[in-house]
Amino acid sequence: MAIYHCSIKIISRGKGKSAVAAAAYRAGEKITNNFDGETHDYTRKGGVIHTEILLPDHAPAAFSDRAVLWNAVEKIEKAKNAQLAREIELALPAELIILKLGSH
Repeated sequence: MAIYHCSIKIISRGKGKSAVAAAAYRAGEKITNNFDGETHDYTRKGGVIHTEILLPDHAPAAFSDRAVLWNAVEKIEKAKNAQLAREIELALPAELIILKLGSH
C-alpha cells in the first residue's frame, strides 16, 4: 500500500505570493487582483475536477464568488509581509479511495 502525503503551506505577501493568484490557479479560473491590478488566468489549466467554497452561515453571500472572497482578503491585510492564506494539500493512496468507494 502506498503512503499518504500532507503538506501545509502559508501564502504570504512577504514571499511575493498572492491569495488571488493562488485561488485562480487552484480553481483554474481567471481572476483580477484588485491589490496590484494583475490578472491571473488559469482557464487553460487542466486537471481541475471540482471547486467549491464553503462559507459559515454568517458570512456575506458575496463571498461565494472566489474573486470577491480573495480580493477581500488582499484588501484587509495591509502589511507587506501579511499571511494571506494557508494551503493544505492531502493526497491519499488510491487503495484507500477504492476501499471506501467499494464499501457502499
